[in-house]
Amino acid sequence: MADIRKSTGGLFLGLMIAQVIFVSAQIQTKTGGRVLSAVAFETFSRVQGATAAVVNGVRGTWGNYVGLRRVRVENEDLKRQVADLEVRLQQEHALAARSEQLQELMDLKTRATLPTLAAEVIAGTPDPSMRSVTINRGSADGVLADMGVIAPRGIVGRVIGPVGRHAARVQLIVDRNAAAGALCERTRAGGMIVGAEANPPLRMDLVSNFSDVRAGDNIVASGVDGIFPKGYLIGQVERSDHGTGLYRTITVRPAVDFSSLEEVLVVLEPPRPAVHDEAEK
Repeated sequence: MADIRKSTGGLFLGLMIAQVIFVSAQIQTKTGGRVLSAVAFETFSRVQGATAAVVNGVRGTWGNYVGLRRVRVENEDLKRQVADLEVRLQQEHALAARSEQLQELMDLKTRATLPTLAAEVIAGTPDPSMRSVTINRGSADGVLADMGVIAPRGIVGRVIGPVGRHAARVQLIVDRNAAAGALCERTRAGGMIVGAEANPPLRMDLVSNFSDVRAGDNIVASGVDGIFPKGYLIGQVERSDHGTGLYRTITVRPAVDFSSLEEVLVVLEPPRPAVHDEAEK
């Protein structure tokens, strides 16, 4: 009995839906179209709109992804170009600095009244107790032990033996075993420059407490040692204090920056006997 009722109800519902569809197909809208067609069009248009939105969203996402990939590639290219330009700029700066150094060296060679030989620094020593560098000139070029070595900014040091045919070692003036006769350029107060394991790395000894030597004074070679040409700059006084004994305590900042020393001039004059040696004779 229940099955018959269910069958009858289903049949009745089907007939009702068919009737509604049939009537809708017959009824016209105000614009003259069929109601069923309008409903179907509205339904399918909504489905199409939703589908189009999904498709457009996917298409936009894909387009953004592709665009980002393209932008990333372009950024990488730009980074490489910037890196190349920075390297070229550094090379240009290095070439300009080297040209300026060579020009200063040539100017010094032109001004120097003594015969000189240009040399390039090819090595240094890692031993802090023996501050020296190696130059690419030797006995085949006329270089001898105890010849003075200078740079555009001032005195560098002296050649020490043994001297190779095409290379020589130069003891820097800041070495603790180095020394040079010196004068205060302003007052002509004399003394001796020696290397010191301190900052600044030069000290001026044997200057009387009564001498007028002040911070900022230029210290130049006196020439009494027979190695360094007279009048060439050694450095600048950083401190000058009254000493506890007979002599002042004077520290000197070297004029040459030894950390960036690349080219030098060797004074091609054999060392002369020191003045005090001649006096003793």
